[in-house]
Amino acid sequence: GIFSIGDTLCLSNEKFEFEGIPTFAPEHFARVRQMDTMKRKQFLKGVSQIAQEGAIQIFQEFNTGMEEIIVGVVGELQFEVLKQYYDALKEGKPARSVEFETVDEQKFARELFLLTNKPVLYVCNVDDASAATGNAYVEAVRKAIAEENSQLLVVAAQTEAEIAELDTYEDRQMFLQEIGLEESGVARLIRSAYALLDLQTYFTAGPDEVRAWTFLRGSKAPKCAGIIHTDFEKGFIRAEVIKYDDYVTLGSEAAVRQAGKMNIEGKEYIVQDGDIMHFLFNV
Repeated sequence: GIFSIGDTLCLSNEKFEFEGIPTFAPEHFARVRQMDTMKRKQFLKGVSQIAQEGAIQIFQEFNTGMEEIIVGVVGELQFEVLKQYYDALKEGKPARSVEFETVDEQKFARELFLLTNKPVLYVCNVDDASAATGNAYVEAVRKAIAEENSQLLVVAAQTEAEIAELDTYEDRQMFLQEIGLEESGVARLIRSAYALLDLQTYFTAGPDEVRAWTFLRGSKAPKCAGIIHTDFEKGFIRAEVIKYDDYVTLGSEAAVRQAGKMNIEGKEYIVQDGDIMHFLFNV
């Protein structure tokens, strides 16, 4: 089926009751007119979506269609954000090209969930000789997206295939050095995608395996523990934390403990990228 904003999915034998969403009488109004009659469906869908999200309220004059509507908002802030988006979109620019100055504007803009406001990473596949520095085509793409507030990554698929065939880490590093790269395109792609989505990784390690867990940047220890199992979050007591660099430098967990580099962190600890963690919990 087709789902809309605010839809709730549940089993047929279960019932949910939600408190009403508060609404406020609008204080500022503006007429919005459809300029291109060929895009009537897109216009109505876009306006309807923003209204469903509570960003605006829509009014119509008696006996008039949707070609011209009256938009009402609570404060001038909403109009200012929508106007800046409109100015960019009418010039063919994506919403992510708009930069807002105040925290309130940024918050309201995020809550609109505009499709072209989503982060974008452009990946340019080039020949082997251009893997390190790019080429004229890459520069053309870079120029085309200069005002988009997007990222660009250069990879050579053929080079990546050759790297994948090498057996050892040492061989791969030697190959990268020969072509003037510090790390493979795959590694850079993963790193860039994680950064774009505001994601980081922590590790858990035991005698049999080491596992990596992805979390949202800025998450606290209990939330990260819940990624492994919800019981870890519910019964969280504390976390033993080893920094990745300390582990690599000292070589083992025992050496890290001896050096006093293992930290005991509580519920307010913000997990950092690369942390090696052991959670203590009680349910």
